[in-house]
Amino acid sequence: MRTRTLTLTAAAGAAILAAAVLPTTASGAAAPKSAQEGTVSAADLLAKVTSCSQISNGKYKTDDETSATVPVCGKNGAVFWKADMDVDCDGQVTAKCNGDTDPWFQDDTAFHQSDGRPLRADSLPYVVVPSASGIWKYSGSGIKGGGVVAVIYNNKVEYAVVGDTGPTKIIGEASYATAKALGIDPDPATGGADSGVTYILFKNSQVSPIESHSAAVSLGESLAKQFIRNN
Repeated sequence: MRTRTLTLTAAAGAAILAAAVLPTTASGAAAPKSAQEGTVSAADLLAKVTSCSQISNGKYKTDDETSATVPVCGKNGAVFWKADMDVDCDGQVTAKCNGDTDPWFQDDTAFHQSDGRPLRADSLPYVVVPSASGIWKYSGSGIKGGGVVAVIYNNKVEYAVVGDTGPTKIIGEASYATAKALGIDPDPATGGADSGVTYILFKNSQVSPIESHSAAVSLGESLAKQFIRNN
């Protein structure tokens, strides 16, 4: 739920399917393994998002100082965008995510674990969606907290959940754990990726409990296969 007034310095070192709910008792506390996750390849998913049918009323910036160039695109059963990745460390205070490691740290997330606590960015892969605005309202496209996202970078697929909301005019942000699993520098102050990240958000999907990464992977692979069949 951050509003960044500063920008990341990554350049200096260089997100029709029926409603789906998959219950599980897994805690999701362990850090995710390095992608590739599941059996659906990055190439097969990317082949379905080569063109954009824009559903947003405008385009988003990837950082405060950039031009607005990123549309939200619609497909059967999903929405997607192609952007950068800023690293979100918001949520529970941990050794990796806190006010000292992250200049923009906030100790809350828009969506919470089943026990009511904020999400844990350093162990749970999650994606940040722009807060509702005149550009786009994510809930109007069937996207909700805990929804499944296939995040693709450098020929790897990582399944994540919709875990937080961000600025109304900026897009392209995911948790520390998402970045790390994809081989992206997860440092919230200096890490991230400048470009080349594809976020495919599956409509009307929801992982329960939201903190279970294993549930996100299982449901995500099933929805990814449907997405490829239906597009």
